Amino acid sequence: MQRIALIYGGESSEHSVSCVTAVGVTAAIDTTKYQVIHVGITKGGRFVLEPVNPEWKLADHPAVSEDSPELLLPLGGGELRMASGISLGKIDLAFPVLHGPNGEDGSIQGLLQLCKIPYVGNGVMASAVAMDKVFAKALFREAGLAVADQVVVSAVQWQNDRSQALKAAQKICKPDAFVKPSRSGSSVGVSLVKTAMELEAAIELALQHDSTALIEERIKGREIECSVLEQENGELEVSVPGEIVVTGSDFYDYEAKYLGSGAELIIPAAITDREKASLSNAAIVAFRALGCTGLARTDFFLTKKGWVITEVNTMPGFTPISMYPALFEVSGVSYQLLVERLIQNGFQQGMRQS
Repeated sequence: MQRIALIYGGESSEHSVSCVTAVGVTAAIDTTKYQVIHVGITKGGRFVLEPVNPEWKLADHPAVSEDSPELLLPLGGGELRMASGISLGKIDLAFPVLHGPNGEDGSIQGLLQLCKIPYVGNGVMASAVAMDKVFAKALFREAGLAVADQVVVSAVQWQNDRSQALKAAQKICKPDAFVKPSRSGSSVGVSLVKTAMELEAAIELALQHDSTALIEERIKGREIECSVLEQENGELEVSVPGEIVVTGSDFYDYEAKYLGSGAELIIPAAITDREKASLSNAAIVAFRALGCTGLARTDFFLTKKGWVITEVNTMPGFTPISMYPALFEVSGVSYQLLVERLIQNGFQQGMRQS
């Protein structure tokens, strides 16, 4: 029986989201084929052995316990071991379901490669670039995709010349704009600024989550996403599109995404065949532009001038109400089959790298 290490938790502000994602993925893995070892990463960064609690709910803010027994990863290859010296055997595949910095940004992918453990999902480069919205948008532009105008403010700029940074950022507010950390997810640290007066506090908040803040033009249009899954032959399968209709807040924030309030997911989105075809093509272009492998969720706005890409998420949530699996469910790929395909893709990628 092949042994899969499901890695969850992490040091980022999306720790609890990862824990709940791990609940869903654990339930979907075929335990007649695979033995699952749960590797939790605490908020303090310790790797521990802690089984996923099937009762975890996001509203309860689940977390990996700092008291769980510590694990030692096999740098250079070998067996996974407890800090006490007990061997847990060789890991055949890692399935990281980490979100945010130190997980979704290429960090864990690089660590797994150093441990010679194949893994599910995107590689180091694609994960790192997709996580940084500034660099990702540069690649999208180069690939011919439309993106929102922006101004970037670093923590150093903010500290050394706040007035000049604010002056530059105010040019994007026409009259409103989004302010977000360059490297974050799940709308953590994101603000919709409606007046120049709100701009300073929003930049302060974004810089609490990253060393760079992105002040971005607010795109007016319909918010539509689609999921991408790589097949065994390298071809890409694009799901039906789904539309996010926000009703309880000004934008698709953390509460709307994970607590099920203030947003409606319409699957499939009501768009024309021509719009659907151009969206699928744009999703594939974005996937290829970042060098993605395995999976990604691509996020767009449909405007009067066409599609504007906002981001590519290389490890989208798999919580019960997450968009990525929901889109494929309607496309005819069940949650269980989706997880199995990702596992097989991970094994195949590992064979290519070995």
